[in-house]
Order: sequence, then C-alpha cells, then structure tokens
Amino acid sequence: MFNFFSKNKDDESNKYNLHVKTAALLIYAAKIDENYSDIEKKIIKKTLIDLGADEKNLVEIFKNAEKIEANSNQILEFTKEIKNSDENFKIKLIETLWSIIYSDNNLDMYESNFMRRLTGLLYLDNKIVGNIKEKIKKKFNK
Repeated sequence: MFNFFSKNKDDESNKYNLHVKTAALLIYAAKIDENYSDIEKKIIKKTLIDLGADEKNLVEIFKNAEKIEANSNQILEFTKEIKNSDENFKIKLIETLWSIIYSDNNLDMYESNFMRRLTGLLYLDNKIVGNIKEKIKKKFNK
C-alpha cells in the first residue's frame, strides 16, 4: 500500500517538473528577441493549463521556471524530460513556441535558429514543424 502512494507522489512530482521545464523552455523562447511581453506570458500560462498543469500551482510553476531559465545557459536542461513526452505534448509545445515567436508578427534569425535546434533535440520531423509554423503564421497574419 505504501508503494501505491509513493508512486502517485512520484508521478505528481514528475508531472510538476515536466511543467516547470516546459515553462522554462517557453520563457526562454519568449526572451530570445529581448521582448518578453504580457501576451507571451498569457500564451505560456494557457499552454501550461492545456498541458495539464494545475491552476493552483501555476504561479509557483511560473516562478520556478523563470528562475531556472534565468540561471541556465543552454536549452538542453529543458529538453531532457520533454523529449520523452508523447507526440501530442510535443506538437502542442511546438504550436505554442511558434505562437510566442509570431505574437509580435516577426521572426528573427535567433528565433529561427532556436526552432531548428529544438526540432532536432526533440526528435521531431521537420515537415511537421514546418506545417505547424505555417498554420500559426497564418493565424497571426490575419
């Protein structure tokens, strides 16, 4: 019986850590162009909820993610846990990243380079990422 409760606690802890790492990656992406806006913060928070983060913990997740992102010098720290997630999680993440990037209607070379690197790190197909990019680009260029 103890193992049952211990396992649930571990699952919750793993889920929480995944949400913090995901938020840190999204925050990192939002800061690449040196314009970390309230729109981007809203996109990140909505995505975390869509990915199953508990709204009660959202402020704490966000604070921890901002702290981790500020003290990190590479994205590998964020992608280790994310790359083992299911395909739907990764696709939602990529959609969010493109939404953050296009929220200011501009794609700079740093953001483009970041997405190319991330696609490889998460073992995603370039065609899928390209299709998501075009879908999001159209959404923001209406």
